Amino acid sequence: MFRNILIPTDGSELATLAVDAGIAFAKDVKARITVFTVVEPFHLFSADAEQLGSTREEYEAISRQHAAETLAAAQAKAERSGVACDTDQVRTHEVYWAIVRKAQDIDADLIIMASHGRGGVGALIIGSVAAKVLTHTAIPVLIYRKK
Repeated sequence: MFRNILIPTDGSELATLAVDAGIAFAKDVKARITVFTVVEPFHLFSADAEQLGSTREEYEAISRQHAAETLAAAQAKAERSGVACDTDQVRTHEVYWAIVRKAQDIDADLIIMASHGRGGVGALIIGSVAAKVLTHTAIPVLIYRKK
């Protein structure tokens, strides 16, 4: 049923657990995966600690390196598990939209992603990328939540 799975990740601990679960699932159903990361551009005004302590150039270099390391680690895990894996990264402010478009572009039949489970004011102000993906795609989405 599932043959082509998109696994977006931000490299966080929870997202890495979702990548691991996605690789295991893909192995079980003999699917291929694409691990995908979206790097947000530098914001002049930000509450993100990585951006507050960096110049634009430093942030861009650090974020590219982090994304490359995250994707390489996921690809290595997939290869060790015998799962065919592609990787990709983009830079955009619209994280959820990049995920939806990537799923469409690769003809994914499933998206497996983490949800950090923000609730209350955090969810209202920041919004949930997972919730936005669910709202804007017709592709099934499996949400990995922290236990």
